[in-house]
Amino acid sequence: MPSSAPSPRPAATTFAVCFVCTGNICRSPMAESVFRARVRDAGLEGRVLVDSAGTDGWHEGDGADPRTVAVLAAAGFGTDHVARQFQADWFDRLDLVIALDRGHLRTLRRLAPTPRDAEKVRLLRSYDPAVGSEDGRGGRRGGGDLGDLDVPDPYYGDFAGFEECLKMVEAASDGLLDAVQEALEGRAA
Repeated sequence: MPSSAPSPRPAATTFAVCFVCTGNICRSPMAESVFRARVRDAGLEGRVLVDSAGTDGWHEGDGADPRTVAVLAAAGFGTDHVARQFQADWFDRLDLVIALDRGHLRTLRRLAPTPRDAEKVRLLRSYDPAVGSEDGRGGRRGGGDLGDLDVPDPYYGDFAGFEECLKMVEAASDGLLDAVQEALEGRAA
């Protein structure tokens, strides 16, 4: 199945975010679902575009992992998801590319066509005030090193790993939403 590009931005007052993990079936669709709910709850639907993809195309066309779907459903989140692979030409339509771990961060920055595009790539947990860091990679200062900023891949583990992944995603989503709202306010000024 060919990869489709993220939706084009309808106006300069929108902000586009894409979450990226390895296969786009566990962590990134989880982050997409949680953040989409945060955007909706903040009344920003239509102003913030939320998407996800994988660095690799192994699962292109597949739905989210059933454990991801189950953890999201248990927490009151839904997911209607089809996996796809991130493409370098998407950078021009995105404001932030949110990597779920340092490996994705490195891959995405190498894939970025320009240094400006590479600067759009951030680690999700850098927006968690309990662990984030101000090192040009994210939004908050917490106290952790970059190793603390990975969201571990739950794919080869048990259900508890998916629950822990959701906790990490939720903890960072509010800080990310704050950063996106701040960027939107800056554009409106």
